[in-house]
Amino acid sequence: MSVVGLDVGNDTLVAAAARQRGIDVLLNAESKRESPAAVAFSHSARLLGAHASGAASSHAPFSSPKRLLLLASRPAPRDLPRLPFPVDVARSGAGGGARVHVDHLGRRIALSPTHILAMLLAYLRQLAEDDLGAPVADCVISVPCYLTQAQRRAYVDAAAVAGLRPLRLMHDLAATALGYGLYRSDLGVAGGPTFVAFVDVGHSDTQAGVVAFDASGMKVLSHGFDADLGGRDFDEVLFEHFAEEFRDRYKIDVVGNVKASMRLRAACEKAKKVLSANAEAVVNIECLMEEKDVRGMIRREDFEKLCAELLERVVEPCRRAMADSGIGLDKLQSVELVGSGSRVPAIARVLAGFFRREPSRTINVSECVARGCALQCAMLSPTFRVREYERCKM
Repeated sequence: MSVVGLDVGNDTLVAAAARQRGIDVLLNAESKRESPAAVAFSHSARLLGAHASGAASSHAPFSSPKRLLLLASRPAPRDLPRLPFPVDVARSGAGGGARVHVDHLGRRIALSPTHILAMLLAYLRQLAEDDLGAPVADCVISVPCYLTQAQRRAYVDAAAVAGLRPLRLMHDLAATALGYGLYRSDLGVAGGPTFVAFVDVGHSDTQAGVVAFDASGMKVLSHGFDADLGGRDFDEVLFEHFAEEFRDRYKIDVVGNVKASMRLRAACEKAKKVLSANAEAVVNIECLMEEKDVRGMIRREDFEKLCAELLERVVEPCRRAMADSGIGLDKLQSVELVGSGSRVPAIARVLAGFFRREPSRTINVSECVARGCALQCAMLSPTFRVREYERCKM
């Protein structure tokens, strides 16, 4: 019986499996460890993962499944103008929630976030079965710490539609901490617990938590979050900067064109990654709109000035987590920084200022959640023998 852990992010999908020699991250059909969390519909086919992302120029993919779950609970869902597909939000009644409208096989259909989650989970299930060569049913699925009970139920329903049997829904940071602590023999050996802070800056959210480790297990003491702050917000700052620059220089309104906006956002995401390792980045797009080639440049210091407000918000979940944990900053042994958005140097710098120490990057920022979920699934499954390690809840 296969034992897998699934991390359904807003931007990427990762599946990991427990094997006799440890935890392995599974490869997709393109031999990549991460897959885009995207669903797209052509006139006659449904596209998933890399196929959906690759068809973005002709068919806008549906992504950010967790954001779609949150739309109905937001008083003013600011996500709606950014989405490249039609969405409506009903806040009451049995059919309350977000609905995505898509043209498929000659008719228009409405999909709920649960439908999209089920498609992505089915994609991960097929990926795992192809890699492992065996049926997959038992799994542990990661969820953000801020989901409501109804939103967690949507995950369970989506898993059932995908033919999966989730043994547990596990918080992202708890999964990361489990994978961190189980293999460490130096935690809690000095006569008391070892305290570690984990900060996960994801694509669309930021989560922070304080965990106490000892030789027998771990306990999550506290957590804080900002469900509306992630790497995509830094992309959006660049998007707004270049959209205004191109409006003045080239006399084009990118914001009003869906396809041009998608291309510019993709270019801004690449520019953000370039700025993580370089002093400046260039955005160069051919035929962006009205057959005009555009080019822009931004320096890292200018980018950080534009993001000053976002950088201040990154600290708030950490401040809440530390306050609720009941321990002081001087008792922390280390601060572990994970998540796809954590690669921005300015984020590490502001966190170092708050925690009074440089954050560590000893964990794989993209795979740690899936690995922790697979490890938890192995502990719950009779197939594998895992050393005794107690995971206490808050």
